[in-house]
Amino acid sequence: MNYYGLVIGSIMILAAGLGHALVIKWEYYWGVKSWPGLLALGLLPVVVSCFVDSTLLSGGLGILGATLLWGVGELFRQKKRVEKGWFPRNPKRKI
Repeated sequence: MNYYGLVIGSIMILAAGLGHALVIKWEYYWGVKSWPGLLALGLLPVVVSCFVDSTLLSGGLGILGATLLWGVGELFRQKKRVEKGWFPRNPKRKI
């Protein structure tokens, strides 16, 4: 039996959930001006996945990196959600 599909699917669900929470916290603490940091954080696992021999680990890193890269766009959408009042604004951070 091959369990790669089940494992990769589980990694995808976990990465998507963590990515959602990360975008909310990232915007709250650092705002959208820090998007290059999130971009670098997403590129790192993508690049590493190209050099890993393990298919499962490479796939997991690729999924994690792609999720973080998707988070860059979500960061700007999160800013709009905060402006609409759907999420709390950080009172300590200057806009």
